[in-house]
Amino acid sequence: MNIRSTLLADPIQSKRRATEVAAYACLDSTHFQELMDCFVANDYRLAQRAAQSVSIAVSERPDLIAPHMGSLVDQLTRPGVHDAVIRNSVRIMQETEIPVELHGKVMDACFNFIQNRQIAIAIRAFSLTVLYNFSKIYPEIKNELGIIIEEAMEFETPAFRARGKKILANIKKQKHP
Repeated sequence: MNIRSTLLADPIQSKRRATEVAAYACLDSTHFQELMDCFVANDYRLAQRAAQSVSIAVSERPDLIAPHMGSLVDQLTRPGVHDAVIRNSVRIMQETEIPVELHGKVMDACFNFIQNRQIAIAIRAFSLTVLYNFSKIYPEIKNELGIIIEEAMEFETPAFRARGKKILANIKKQKHP
């Protein structure tokens, strides 16, 4: 399978095609590398379509993303990238161990996302979870995260509020065991 041509073959993205590509990419690291090359490509449409397949593949084989975490993190701040690329990158980071040397860059990006109401809600909600996960490693960010969530609650979408309430409750539990 040529991943690039397969991703671009249909006039619109389909879940079935994304799943087929992900299954192929999971067969070995060479195939996964081909998928990641599409994911980080400057071709807007190709990167968008690869994003869903990367997310599906990583949920099946989380071990495959480890050598590519730097590229995944770079997508968070790359200008002109499709929201699907950022959304799937942050989604993966919710469930994946992020190397220590990338923690600062990821936290900065996620704090920027949650404070910018122009950013798609899914990106912001996933960013809340990533930051909450980091708060277990860096307890000093709990206060800032809690304040941002509390101040934003009345202006936010139901998805943000639901995720925010859950995180606030967990933060409070950790403060008062």
